[in-house]
Amino acid sequence: MSEQLSGPELVALVQRVFQPQPGEGALAILVDLPDAKVPDDTPWAARRAIAETWAKELTAHRAELGLDTHLVVYPNVHTNNGDLPERAWVHSGGHLPSTDSLDPAASIAFADLYATHPILIALTKFSATAPLKLAAKQHPIRAATMPGFRADMIPALRLDYAEVNRRVNLLKELLDRAEGADLRFDTPSGPCDLHLDLRHRTGHASGGLLPKPGVAGNLPSGEAYIVPYEGELTGDPSRSSGVMPVQFGAEIVRYRIEGNKALEVISEGPKSREEAALLAREPAYGNLAELGLGVLAAFGIKPIGEILLDEKLGLHLAFGRSDHFGGQMGPAQFSGPEAVIHIDRVYAPETQPDVKVLAVDLAMADGSMVALIRDGEYAVGF
Repeated sequence: MSEQLSGPELVALVQRVFQPQPGEGALAILVDLPDAKVPDDTPWAARRAIAETWAKELTAHRAELGLDTHLVVYPNVHTNNGDLPERAWVHSGGHLPSTDSLDPAASIAFADLYATHPILIALTKFSATAPLKLAAKQHPIRAATMPGFRADMIPALRLDYAEVNRRVNLLKELLDRAEGADLRFDTPSGPCDLHLDLRHRTGHASGGLLPKPGVAGNLPSGEAYIVPYEGELTGDPSRSSGVMPVQFGAEIVRYRIEGNKALEVISEGPKSREEAALLAREPAYGNLAELGLGVLAAFGIKPIGEILLDEKLGLHLAFGRSDHFGGQMGPAQFSGPEAVIHIDRVYAPETQPDVKVLAVDLAMADGSMVALIRDGEYAVGF
């Protein structure tokens, strides 16, 4: 099947995902631009080319879409989920500008962009999910974020998202009722057990449908997720604790978790030392920010080495920023804007072959246990 979306397919995608309403007049496709600090690369250039093509195709099919489409550029923010700059530039055609050629007088405030473009698609290098989620709480927008998008993800845009959404909402309802999650991993060094405290939290559904203002989420999509309790209530510390393994190449790094934070690395090796130094330098990085449950593996989608897609396949855990998901860890807790990060670790055989997910059990508020995952597969019936 083609790794390009035709004009009619793009119109159908926008209509399915956003369900545009009467009175909504414009859609913005956002791209971030390379600079001296983060120079261009081939996938990034290809992503900007995809954005240009989509903008042209949607403009050519304006009558069917019912929306004007504008390509909007801004300087990259050097890190995933960092705050967006205050201003952006609506591209008027021709070659995309470089960061150093942007004319401040021709810029538009993001707040004004949100006021005139209620639908946004962010085809960026660095994830804009966190800032757009927060912006959606203040402005009547909805945004699909596509950091790291590549043409080989296009098959995931053609899925039956009604069924994806149904499965995601089932998992979200389980997370809503859970007070804890117990995870057991097998590694060559032995098993690792991790308890996540899910009290005082509700789940979120990202099923690929964004019909109402006030939301932002990934596309392709297909996950339910929740922020583990971070211990912000006086006298009620987080109970998240245990050992979390993550495979980097041939090395498995083991983090000791206490109070929902990675406090130290208890494994040995070059990557272990690198991660230990990062935790010492940037403690907010060690915050356990997300328990995610993707569903796309059941639809035949395989990992491709990009988090945007890979995390939607199954179990993943994230470190770092959580305020965009309703947690407590935000930019103020990091050492500076460029240190802000939300980074997912995906537990799939292709991405972490030596870390096996033996079991995930949910401890429910009524005292019962739900067997969620067994030997890497969902044990709940869809």
